[in-house]
Amino acid sequence: MKLFVFLFVFLIFISQSCEENKTRYPLNKKKDVFLKSSAHRNKALYSSEEFLIKKAAKLDSLNKYHISDAGFLYAKIKSTNKNFPLPEKGERVQFKYQIEDLDKNIIYSYKELGIVEYLIDQENLLPALREGIRLMRPMEIAVFLFPSYLCYSYQGDGIKIDRNQPLRFTIERTSIKN
Repeated sequence: MKLFVFLFVFLIFISQSCEENKTRYPLNKKKDVFLKSSAHRNKALYSSEEFLIKKAAKLDSLNKYHISDAGFLYAKIKSTNKNFPLPEKGERVQFKYQIEDLDKNIIYSYKELGIVEYLIDQENLLPALREGIRLMRPMEIAVFLFPSYLCYSYQGDGIKIDRNQPLRFTIERTSIKN
């Protein structure tokens, strides 16, 4: 009797293992819908910020803005000799900066933020500042119009900067040290 039960279970197991594998589809399709709606929302946010940044650049007739590879606009207020090299990885640079909204209202002044020393591409720094400093030679002053994803993104700073707020940075690079 035990042998019969064993053979019966064995045959059922063998017959089940010979069936074709069936494709398993996800049970929760809400995640896919969330990702698509999130991508749509981010594209709309980016295009509205891009419009605001271009509008601010157009209103600032004193400066001629250029577009960077990272998608922000910048204008050099004070340029130096082109013989000075752009910073390279591992170089220590010193700079000061202020943060404004796109209407040129100061949010954080030079005095509040102080002088910053930064080791290029080796220290943690706001992405906007990392990208901006790479475009500056010693003793230059530049204005940058950054989209929110390079600044404080969807959180803001919790004090003065709102969430998803594009910002204007004025950066003055003071020196370079190896």
